[in-house]
Amino acid sequence: MTQGAAARNILIVKLGAFGNIVLSMAAFRAIREHHAEARISVLTAAAYADWLRTFPYFDEVLIDPHPALWDFAAARRLGRMLADGGFDRVYDLQTSKRSSWYFALFPARHRPAWSGIAFGCSLPDRDPRRNVLHDAIRQQGQLRQAGITAFPPPDLSWMRGDIARFGLPRDFALLVPGSSPDRLAKRWPAARYRALADRLAAGGIAPVVLGARAEAGLAAEIPGTVDLIGQTGFGDVAELARAARFAVGNDTGPMHLIATAGCPSVTLFSKDSDPSHCAPVGPRTLVLQRPDLADLAVETVLENLPEPVGA
Repeated sequence: MTQGAAARNILIVKLGAFGNIVLSMAAFRAIREHHAEARISVLTAAAYADWLRTFPYFDEVLIDPHPALWDFAAARRLGRMLADGGFDRVYDLQTSKRSSWYFALFPARHRPAWSGIAFGCSLPDRDPRRNVLHDAIRQQGQLRQAGITAFPPPDLSWMRGDIARFGLPRDFALLVPGSSPDRLAKRWPAARYRALADRLAAGGIAPVVLGARAEAGLAAEIPGTVDLIGQTGFGDVAELARAARFAVGNDTGPMHLIATAGCPSVTLFSKDSDPSHCAPVGPRTLVLQRPDLADLAVETVLENLPEPVGA
């Protein structure tokens, strides 16, 4: 057994966000299978804690209090929480300035073996290309350097929901027209989604719109669809993805979950994000990118769907 596999009490740091957590699914599985007998905790943002408690990879979910850098009292409390965990190894899958700062919060004499980019950590990711790699590939390289060599594909078969309550027709497609409210440049115009929805409906495929509750206004801009905005949990989205013919959406969290669950997917990128770093991962995924998504024609999306749609 390798020294890494012998670790008994492990912490994974993954603070967010939604899409980034989905892109870490393969890494979570690889760590769990490599450390089959270990106790594994994950540190994450409060918004994702309940979701991560359903994952089969973790024994405990810790909530990141996200202290301000200047709030020394809060930082000390977080440091005590980390130290009290008794961790002998940490996999920092966030690898941000904040998560690297958390390494320094451990008492210097009791710092665990740390995989990441924190200054002075014992298992550094030394790949000079790490900042230009796709998230999933970068994490695999980081874990290889820490002694993990087997990387099974991400598996969402355990993620379940109840979609019978929606009474959907047999043939439907998913549309995901939203994005983070502070990154509106990532959105294909609602008028284009409306035109796409009309073409799908004319071809006998019911358009189903998904999104967060805060995006409720988008459904009104895309009439004639099945509006499920704000009505689906993470498990529901995975089940919908398994049942849908295909999905079209912006670069936003639900598209990552949909693609990883196996749904044939077309994800639309603007210049606001780089698909070479963060495109959804799945068995049948396609990316369409324009610097300004207003320049992406409906016909182009239709031509690139996983299957033809009648006029």
